[in-house]
Amino acid sequence: MPTVHAISTGSVRVKEAQRRRRPGGPIRMLTDRDWTDWLPIHCWLVEHDDGLLLVDTGETARVAEPGYFPRWHPYYRLAVDFDVAPDDELGPQLRRLGVDPASIDTVVLTHLHTDHAGGLAHVPQARVLVDADEHALAVGGPGRLRGYPSNRWPAAFAPTFVDWQDAPVGPFERSAPLTPDGSVVAVPTPGHTPAHLSVLVRTDDVTYFLAGDTSDDEAVAVEGVHDGLRLGEGLDLAERLARHLGIRRDAVGHALDSDRLVVARVSGEEIRHVVRADEHRQVGRRVAWRRH
Repeated sequence: MPTVHAISTGSVRVKEAQRRRRPGGPIRMLTDRDWTDWLPIHCWLVEHDDGLLLVDTGETARVAEPGYFPRWHPYYRLAVDFDVAPDDELGPQLRRLGVDPASIDTVVLTHLHTDHAGGLAHVPQARVLVDADEHALAVGGPGRLRGYPSNRWPAAFAPTFVDWQDAPVGPFERSAPLTPDGSVVAVPTPGHTPAHLSVLVRTDDVTYFLAGDTSDDEAVAVEGVHDGLRLGEGLDLAERLARHLGIRRDAVGHALDSDRLVVARVSGEEIRHVVRADEHRQVGRRVAWRRH
């Protein structure tokens, strides 16, 4: 059965108007004077009998280099701030777990924002899976306008597109098995980006829900008001999760102020992922899950 390790690759803070919708639309996100607390940038190592799988790759310390992000893009100038040291990056963190980055077989990207794809250079040999529509939104000049720094991807970046199937998993109408035994499965969770996905990892005791940036904390998830990036673009995923999955405490993306990353309900089974707030920066802790 799979096991899961939480990895934190530095920290990020964004404007409160991104975390929680505020009047004024995207302009408010740029002009807001209020910042969130520093939030950990998570990715996840899944150990499976068929190999090692990563969900996301975290961020690179290169974000501190002048010119790494385009100066002409207002979001990077005004609405996001990173704290990532070289030792915070994916490669050093994997080695602290005793894992050679070259041994990673598969990387699954929940989406292609920089804090999820920034560590790709550490795993150039891995097969990379991403949603085809997410990739189409992110490539080239139009992608950079949308906030995807596609010019910073590795030169050989050639992802494989997720093969979605009409196979329901809980409330999700489609899914894509990521391992031969079906214990690791991708599900579509659009919201933060139009083609965002999440990953379920099933064990004998519990199901892990590795949910990317579906939400930033419990309150905004329950209220269904999160994510200023997606104003006016369909049903908000946090609202959908709260309504259909019964989320009570949700800090699945970057949250620092909650002791639980996920509480959701899939097919009647409650999914709980416990990581104490003071452990967020302590890389390599085994993720603790329990059924209630």
